[in-house]
Amino acid sequence: MTTTKSTPRFAICVDNSEYPASLELHKIYRVLPDKDAQTDGDMRIIDESGEDYLFPADYFIPVELPQTVIRVLNKSYAHAHA
Repeated sequence: MTTTKSTPRFAICVDNSEYPASLELHKIYRVLPDKDAQTDGDMRIIDESGEDYLFPADYFIPVELPQTVIRVLNKSYAHAHA
């Protein structure tokens, strides 16, 4: 796995047909950078278990969020996983 450090990215799940226990439709998920996954057509997503896994990229729509929203999500994520 090749990863790079960057600003956290987010994506909305638009298909959970093969992973209903791991992904919720229309939910915003944190995307971790992974160039190898991207090359293979996948995205590294932190799913409902709190762990990161590869899912097909076409299951998600990447979204750009305002910096204030990103700060709140990062704080919320850190608090939930502390």
